[in-house]
Amino acid sequence: MNNKNNTYKKTNSNNHNYKKKKKKRNLYAYADVILIIVLIIILIFIFKPKNKENKVDQNKEEGQEKINITEPQNTKQQYYFYKEENKERYEKYKQEHKELDEEKIIIYVNIGLDKEFYTDIKDSPNKHTNTVLVNKYNYLGDDYVPNNLTKINKKYAISDDKYMEKEAAIAFEEMAKKAKEDGYNIIAISTYRSYKYQTTLYNNYAKSDGKEKADRYSARAGYSEHQTGLAVDVSDGKKSYTKFKDTKEFNWMQENCYKYGFILRYTEENEFITGYMSEAWHYRYVGKEIATYIHNNPMTFEEYYVRFIDK
Repeated sequence: MNNKNNTYKKTNSNNHNYKKKKKKRNLYAYADVILIIVLIIILIFIFKPKNKENKVDQNKEEGQEKINITEPQNTKQQYYFYKEENKERYEKYKQEHKELDEEKIIIYVNIGLDKEFYTDIKDSPNKHTNTVLVNKYNYLGDDYVPNNLTKINKKYAISDDKYMEKEAAIAFEEMAKKAKEDGYNIIAISTYRSYKYQTTLYNNYAKSDGKEKADRYSARAGYSEHQTGLAVDVSDGKKSYTKFKDTKEFNWMQENCYKYGFILRYTEENEFITGYMSEAWHYRYVGKEIATYIHNNPMTFEEYYVRFIDK
């Protein structure tokens, strides 16, 4: 009986050890398989070719992504103001201005800067609205008169014959009133001008200084913002309007005019866009929303127009 038990125990022990060893071998085998899989994954990752998508992502991270202007589909996705009909003009302008990025090329061509001033003329869009565009490429016409001309309160004008489009006139009076409360004088010296008046004014300047010089500081008839009734030239009521930049009133306007819907229309750094020399006295009514945006994101009205208004 004891021999039987001993034999059984011995056999059972051998079986247990065998199973233990087998289980251990299986674990090693599993570990080897897992290690091989990991190595394969690492090798695939290391030797995987960098595709175009990876390169684009890398460029995005480095801020170096460039859109080829000859690929209109990509450009349209990037710049919603891209115009298919201007494609050849974009490419030509790019060759002439290689220092510019694609965004500026598209904006400048849409404005018309690839053409000489007073060429490729179009009828001014959005007439009788605050967003009417009039410049050296957009013509109001000789019969344009604002719908609601309103006389400006004499307290805020140099004389009793200054008119603006009604909404602009109300906004100007509110602005001038607030300026006076703050201790400043904002006086309107030139507002709405008829086509006939602008013709005489420009011709006198051209006769005096020559057409080339006159074009830098005066608009030809039909191309003047003053004809819209939305523009106003101002002074402090003491110095000449041409000295307005040297007044404390100019600083006040810089900080506050947008709150009433006005923008400083012509600046020195943007003469190549507007075609006019700096005019610290010339303000244009565009409405509070647009004026605030331009104040927070400095740009010309032309640039704003082709970005957000032109369709």
